[in-house]
Amino acid sequence: MSITPDKLMALVVDAADDKKAMNVVTLDLQGISLIADYFVICHGNSETQVQAIATEIRKRAEEKGARVRGMEGMDTARWVLVDLGDVVIHVFHRDDREYYNIERLWSDAKVVERV
Repeated sequence: MSITPDKLMALVVDAADDKKAMNVVTLDLQGISLIADYFVICHGNSETQVQAIATEIRKRAEEKGARVRGMEGMDTARWVLVDLGDVVIHVFHRDDREYYNIERLWSDAKVVERV
């Protein structure tokens, strides 16, 4: 079973919302980068919440048949990266999100408006 990048991105955003992720932003990287079609960036207010958000994203993606290519940072839960191929998720701890400010690094990308 295969899931389109658009549907995978929507699934990821829903999973993050369900775990009360803060300030969820989706960047459309199509035509800008070969890394992925979308970056989803969010943060949690504690290490436990960061881990819960990343775990829920992985669980839902796997349930829909998406392959998790990598997951890094769960041990410290300051910046967890979940690589789903076409969609890459950055789950930050609140204190670290502002410091790294990856939205600024990818300022060429369009922000996907939530419906």
